[in-house]
This record gives sequence, C-alpha cells and structure tokens, in this order.
Amino acid sequence: MVHYMPWYASKPISGEWGWHWTMNHFDPDTIADDGRREIASHYYPLIGPYDSNDPHALECHVLLMKFAGIDGAIIDWYGIKDHRDYAAIHRNTNHLISYIKKAELSFAICYEDQTIKHLVNDGILRESEALSHGQEVLRWMQDHWFVADEYAKIASRPLLLVFGPQYFKGASWKELFSGLPQPPYFYTLNTLQEGADGVFGWPPVHGDRVVPPAAWRAYLSQLYEKGGVGTAFPKFHDIYEEASVRESYGYLDDQEGAVFGETLELAGQSASLIQIVTWNDYGEGTIIEPTIEFGYRYLEALQNYRRKHADKTFPYSAEDLRLPIALYQLRQQAAAAGQAATHLDSAAAFLFASENEAARKILLRDAID
Repeated sequence: MVHYMPWYASKPISGEWGWHWTMNHFDPDTIADDGRREIASHYYPLIGPYDSNDPHALECHVLLMKFAGIDGAIIDWYGIKDHRDYAAIHRNTNHLISYIKKAELSFAICYEDQTIKHLVNDGILRESEALSHGQEVLRWMQDHWFVADEYAKIASRPLLLVFGPQYFKGASWKELFSGLPQPPYFYTLNTLQEGADGVFGWPPVHGDRVVPPAAWRAYLSQLYEKGGVGTAFPKFHDIYEEASVRESYGYLDDQEGAVFGETLELAGQSASLIQIVTWNDYGEGTIIEPTIEFGYRYLEALQNYRRKHADKTFPYSAEDLRLPIALYQLRQQAAAAGQAATHLDSAAAFLFASENEAARKILLRDAID
C-alpha cells in the first residue's frame, strides 16, 4: 500500500492555492518559460499541481496505483473537526475513497492525532474533552470506514496507523478503542507504544544531515527487528528551509532509483505488509507518482517487483501507466476548451474495467485529433 496525502488545493478547483503548494512563500501563479508553476517542492507532478478534491486527479491517481500493482492507499487523515484545513482533508479523503472503491483497491487510515493538540491549543477543545473527542473520532471511523469491505484488515481487525502518537499516550489508546467492537490492528511510528501491535517507519532524516546508505539500512534493520511494517521509500528532499518554514530535516539521495529498489526488496523480505512512503508528499520530496524529474521510474519498478515476487501474470505494462495521465491531460484540454467529453468518460470506464486497449484507442484518437 502507499501513503497518500489528500491535502492539496488548487486555484482552478478550490479558488486558491493551498498551503502545501505555497507554504506561504511560493506563488503558483508565477509561471516559468517552460510552463511550470512555482510550487513548494523540488519536484513537479507530471499532471501539474492538482487539487485533492478534483475528480479527474483522483481518477488518475487510483488508476495509476492499479496499473502499478499497488493494492491501495493508507490515507493521511486529520479527523472530523472543522478547523484549519481538517474539514477539507476529511472531504477529500472521502472523495478519494469513492475512487479507490471504484478501482477495486483497498484503503486504510493513518490518523494524525496531533490534531487533538492543535484543537486544544487553539481553544476548540478543552483538555478534559480530548479523550471523549478521540473516542468520537474512532467511532466515526468504525461506523463509516472500518466496516467497509475495502478497508484493509489484519487478522479480521481494521488496520490503523497513527503518525506518532503525538498527543495520546500509553493507556489512553486502550480507552480510545474501548467503544469499538474490536480494537484496530494498531501501528505507531518508529517506537512501539503501549497498546500497539507494531511499528511503521519513515525515511530516517534528522538534523539537516545527508543520510548515507549505511544509516538508512541500519534504521530499517532495527525497524524489522521490532516486527515493523515494511517501509519502502525513494528519497527525501524537503523544501522547508527554502520556504522559510523550518530548517531542513535532511537529505536522502535516491541514487537514480536504487534506494527505492533496495528498500522495496528489504520490505518484502521482512514484512507481510508494505507501506510505500509516499505517493505525493511534495514538500518532503518522497514522491513516487509520476513527475517531470523522474517520469514513471518508481511505478515501473513496482510493476517489475509485482511481476517478480507476487504475480508472474501481472497484466499491466509500462505503456498502461501512460493511459491515466493521457486521460487527465485530455480532460483538462476539453475543460479549457469548453468541450463535452463523454468519450473520455467512456475511456475512463474502460480503464476501470481493465479494458485498456479499448481505452487506448479512444485516447490515441483524441490525441491525434
């Protein structure tokens, strides 16, 4: 599965460029001679800076996942309160899930419990209400997501990651899960916490340092000794310092794709569940979705991995990965020209049904026209 960020807002869809494209420093309305907008990243999405509530972008993403051999998405989620951009992220998450289901993929949640800290600090919640609100959040997840057939489960229990935890500690998690029919299969970041079933990892950057291969190999070895989730990543190259957000966390070079290949192999050898970090964290430069800089490198590597280790008859080719991008770009062109695009809806239906040759004929004809 792949870690997915549903937090992007674009002016064409949402009326303004969101923080994750600007970081209050970059201006996407500034367009360079090569047509690229100025965004808060060292890397540029092949489909351009998009909106996480744009159905065409979501359609493109889930089809790319499907054709790359990714089983589903672990979605970075900030809860149910309408504060900061949490409500937009919640809406976008539900919108993404509808497309995940359409593509017959699975999903799980990585809950950011730091939201509780911000709700308390910003006066939205009293500290005495934090636990009951956390229980409300878990009940909402149970009622709306955990019960879904598409929700990822381990030993019949819903998979739940927490990025931290950063607020709730120790026995609080047992209380948070107490109102559920059964506790989730619960993973915390790096360190095994009370009540957790295991840990998951992240690119081990800190202190504004370059991370050599020996360091990330040692980190992953220690992670897997703790029974951690398989963790594969391409690189880490954040833009926080250039955006004046904070000092850089550090730098982990991709070695022309070799880091992703090795971390993926190690993950497969060490764990039954693999999380790829990430689909689209542009601010930290851990992206595997197609970009101007790296093209389809990582998705093609995943296809090869799937074919080698999981399914020798895996049906999708590198050429198939180009189809969702072509569909998205043609939809954008049709919208800009004010043209109806029912034939593109037909192409999308063929792609969701894995009838790629039928879709290819429509898309190629449209590209030629």
